Amino acid sequence: MIRILRGLAHKYFSDEEAVILFLLILAGVVFIIFFGSMLAPAIAAVIVAFILQGLVTKLNRLGIPEIVSIIGVFFVFLGLLIGVLFGLLPLIWTQVTGLAGEAPRIFREMQSYLEVLPEQYPTLISMEGINTIYNQVTTEAGRMTQWLVSFSLESIPDLVALLIYMVLLPILVFFFLKDRQVLLGAIARMLPSQRPMMVRIWHEVNLQCANYVRGKAVEILIVGGITYVAFKVLGMPYAALLSLMVGLSVVIPYIGAAVVTIPVAMIALFAFGWGSQFIWVMVVYGVIQALDGNVLVPILFSEVNNLHPVAIIVAVLFFGGIWGLWGVFFAIPLATMLKAIFSAWPVKYGQAETLPKES
Repeated sequence: MIRILRGLAHKYFSDEEAVILFLLILAGVVFIIFFGSMLAPAIAAVIVAFILQGLVTKLNRLGIPEIVSIIGVFFVFLGLLIGVLFGLLPLIWTQVTGLAGEAPRIFREMQSYLEVLPEQYPTLISMEGINTIYNQVTTEAGRMTQWLVSFSLESIPDLVALLIYMVLLPILVFFFLKDRQVLLGAIARMLPSQRPMMVRIWHEVNLQCANYVRGKAVEILIVGGITYVAFKVLGMPYAALLSLMVGLSVVIPYIGAAVVTIPVAMIALFAFGWGSQFIWVMVVYGVIQALDGNVLVPILFSEVNNLHPVAIIVAVLFFGGIWGLWGVFFAIPLATMLKAIFSAWPVKYGQAETLPKES
């Protein structure tokens, strides 16, 4: 056992830089786990600034001065943020409360659909199983409806905190963009002066994460926007809410699309019944998912090392178990970053790995 550990240490930590980088990564993970909730606006601002830096760099290549590029990109971001806060969120909230109000009717219709199944498939489905599923669904829906109804003065502290975050976020984003070189220089001064391995790993992580995060932001906007237009044309109720869910589902490949299909199909079924309109909605939704997976993703992520489906599921389970819903959303970027680090990590093959010959 000691020989194996010594061989692994020689293979992955023979370089002093590797040891320092490992300790820095470990310290960063521990810091985020214990202080991540307190520093949520700063972490969110770093991610947003990281996304916007790509636009600033492209404008610089076109000959536009850096400060002008930063101000222009920042005001575009500020306009989008204001539009989301005062346009999209009230619309989503209205549709969520409307859907909660219609929940009793939806569940009555769902019960009528479910009660037919044991008669049609008596060997596969029993009435006891249907009643169990129905009771569980109605219980969870009742809890959600009660939460929506009780959303009143008790939520004022959370709303105040959210407003503070919304004020801090654009301020931090602006200074992260404006003083990026100063901040990176301050971090670099705390590292060893000679750090070729760290520079190589940083370039690899920056390339992979930048392409992934910016590509996902564009994918969310395109998929969500096209879904909203398609659902509005087809007369789908709660189009804004469903298109937001479909857009965000692309953050979690495979799993997100499978999960969000359920509410889309249920609302379409209760809105149109088993008719041609329901079929059209599901066909259009399937076409959007197929174009996203087979056309949009290869274009946006041609330079990104794709993760294996098993790695995606494990990352969602692991980070979701640690940080809940936020862990689910950031599982794939974190897994992509870890893969980039492992890909660029120096591996030394030497005599320590050679197995002793049998005498």
